[in-house]
Amino acid sequence: MTSILEIKNVDVHYGAIHAVKKINLELHKGEIVTLLGSNGAGKTTTLHTISGLLTPSGGEILFNGSPIHKMPAHKITALGLAQSPEGRQVFSNLTIKENLEMGAYLRSDKKEIEADLQFVYRLFPKLKERESQLAQTLSGGEQQMLAIARAYMSKPTLLLLDEPSLGIAPILVASIFKAIKEINEQKGMTILLVEQNAYLALSVSNRAYVLTNGEISLQGNAVDLLANEEIKKAYLGH
Repeated sequence: MTSILEIKNVDVHYGAIHAVKKINLELHKGEIVTLLGSNGAGKTTTLHTISGLLTPSGGEILFNGSPIHKMPAHKITALGLAQSPEGRQVFSNLTIKENLEMGAYLRSDKKEIEADLQFVYRLFPKLKERESQLAQTLSGGEQQMLAIARAYMSKPTLLLLDEPSLGIAPILVASIFKAIKEINEQKGMTILLVEQNAYLALSVSNRAYVLTNGEISLQGNAVDLLANEEIKKAYLGH
């Protein structure tokens, strides 16, 4: 299997705080992998380190076999890595369509951009209905759809999704996870998912890692982890 992302013995510090401790993590082409963990476990820190918003204090990160851990975020994006951030962070004073066009700003393949635009409109019909509205007029769930669609529009080979279900009505959460699965199955896009909703995340994933206090405490196939007693107690309320 081709490794698209390898994290090797990565440490991340915030000043004196050792937020991520010697983690090892691997993603293969075409997988959905989930990173589980309670608040403060180091999940978002890990994503920010992959995407270049934070620099690790030790270890290395390889993307398609090349080191990226010392590169600035915009250069990592240009290599084909996109992140849909926690809290959505859409461009509120731009329209939905302008937000999606911003996602594709590094691309010049006009026909393919248009095809991808129609693909995200099929995934999220509400975005199509409201394409000329300002993003700030959308509900939280709709803004989350827009954030995922905008990241998809950069046509990344690796898509990082940070807490896509956070603060969103349950009915919209189901459609967001259905869309994540479709992006993976129809487009073959590799996805690293950080998510509090362990049941939903594991049900769409191939594999998962569990972060506890900045360390990977458990890893395995998603199906096995769904049946794991520790996981059930900690994340599934059993």
